[in-house]
Amino acid sequence: MNEPEVLISEFSYNEQGLEELQEIDPTTSKGKLVRRYPTVYVVKDKGKARSYSVYVGETNNIVHRTSQHLHDDPKKRDDWKKLSHSRTANMYVIANKHFNKSLTLDIENRLMLYLGSVENVNALYNRRTNSQDQYYPVEEADHIFKQIWNKLHYRDAKLFPAMDLLKDLAIFKASPFHKLTEEQLDAKNLILDRVARAVPHNQLGQLILVEGEAGAGKTVLLSSLFYDLCDPEAKIDARLLVNHDQQLKVYKNVATKLGLGEAKVSKPTIFINSEKEEDKQVDVILVDEGHLLWTQGKQAYKGKNQLRDLQKRAKVVILVFDPNQIVRTQQVLTHSQIAELEDEAKRERNLIKLTHQMRIDASQATVNWIDDFGKGHVINPLPVDDKYEIQIFDSPQKLEAAVKAKNSEDIESHYANGISRIIATFDWKFSSASKPKDDLYWMVRDEEFNWELPWNEQIKPKHRSVNYKKLSWAEQVDTIGEVGSIYTVQGSDLNYAGLIIGPSVGFENGKVVFYPEKHANKDAVQNRTLADGSKKNFAKELIQNELNVLLTRGVHGLYIYAVDKNLRQKLLEVAKERKTFK
Repeated sequence: MNEPEVLISEFSYNEQGLEELQEIDPTTSKGKLVRRYPTVYVVKDKGKARSYSVYVGETNNIVHRTSQHLHDDPKKRDDWKKLSHSRTANMYVIANKHFNKSLTLDIENRLMLYLGSVENVNALYNRRTNSQDQYYPVEEADHIFKQIWNKLHYRDAKLFPAMDLLKDLAIFKASPFHKLTEEQLDAKNLILDRVARAVPHNQLGQLILVEGEAGAGKTVLLSSLFYDLCDPEAKIDARLLVNHDQQLKVYKNVATKLGLGEAKVSKPTIFINSEKEEDKQVDVILVDEGHLLWTQGKQAYKGKNQLRDLQKRAKVVILVFDPNQIVRTQQVLTHSQIAELEDEAKRERNLIKLTHQMRIDASQATVNWIDDFGKGHVINPLPVDDKYEIQIFDSPQKLEAAVKAKNSEDIESHYANGISRIIATFDWKFSSASKPKDDLYWMVRDEEFNWELPWNEQIKPKHRSVNYKKLSWAEQVDTIGEVGSIYTVQGSDLNYAGLIIGPSVGFENGKVVFYPEKHANKDAVQNRTLADGSKKNFAKELIQNELNVLLTRGVHGLYIYAVDKNLRQKLLEVAKERKTFK
């Protein structure tokens, strides 16, 4: 492939820089590319504490657009006012012989995707998403973008770090600037159409239900929708709610960087309790991890059903939902209740199902093996997979060593973050409200091998970065020395997941079985009072859901150690008899 070389020119972002642009001779080869071809540009302003404010754009006339930004835009927008008054702002102008409108829009969008994940960027301005579908020359876009980023990295490595360092970050994976699949794009267009029809009217509670299993791309779709709905020109009051602490961190970080308003992101209970119901009506509520909504009262939430309370407060509620990820009795929905939700959405043609698996970088045979184990109660012959690594270990020490080795390998490569972690089923006691009587930490223990590690964010961090508090559990350096649970990794990606399957999961008569009496999470094993007053236990179903979620955390690999001897033996057997599937 012989794409033409990328040209990057740097100018001061002020009148002097504008004059230098105007003085470029458009009859020269450089001048023709900069002055007469479409270009992409990045305006950066380095503030205090090595933080940056950045604007990314594209234009068919860089001189005219720069003049607009310097003279007209500051009268209407605070972001441009700040940049125009800065004495340290610079502008990169990016040119290429093959640039056309579609390609420059694509490059602009990719720059937003990566820059939005840079720790030192505290404000990123643009106000639009421009991911492109097919165009000429789309096949050159990846190569041209890598050229651009690498050249910018050479000029300013703090603002443009190595690309692979950013790809692992939770904020990158939740960015609204990812190129959507055809399935996601169809869903987005349908939802935006429904919102456009609903907002002018005062009717409340329209439900749009987006279903999809782990890794189906639900978060990216939701993030893209939220960004578009928060566009000031849309004039829509939109809120994004999630019950998961780690995902909440990520979304707040996204909202802050992109100027969407951190206050627009919160937990459902906080939103519901913030004001009286009749005073708290918004246009759109987007709910990520909708299966984590409470379906009964708990702690600060005094209602009976968070979804129904949200529907009273919004014209449209967009609910991202996977019933296979419900892990607490307070979140339980019976099969009839799930069917009722689906029927409610179907009546308005608002039921959307995402089917593509996008998290696990594996063959279909490997995906099937994990599904059969996590949901089918069957352990089949383990497939050979050149893309995805599954290893079974006969001791927790060996699993720990393997995970730490993978983590160190990533860090030492300088091209990736160490986001490989040890996780476990909730089979060991833990309380965030108290400390154990005889120990410094609540521990995950295996007495057979005299092994233990603390878990669930108990270790005080020794390493802090600029935005340390905004990092998810897996991104914090010190968490390599502890074990994560369903509450720290649900909704997150790991490069390699080292899963310790505790004693609540076993193997009998050729089937995976569950032992609720060995599970330590009372929220999963206690009885649930149903609407008719009867009590029912959902423990086995909830432990299965937990196992399924944990099995699907690793993007590139899954390491497993089972405490139950029968399960461990079966897993070791199938590992020895790996089978190649075509």
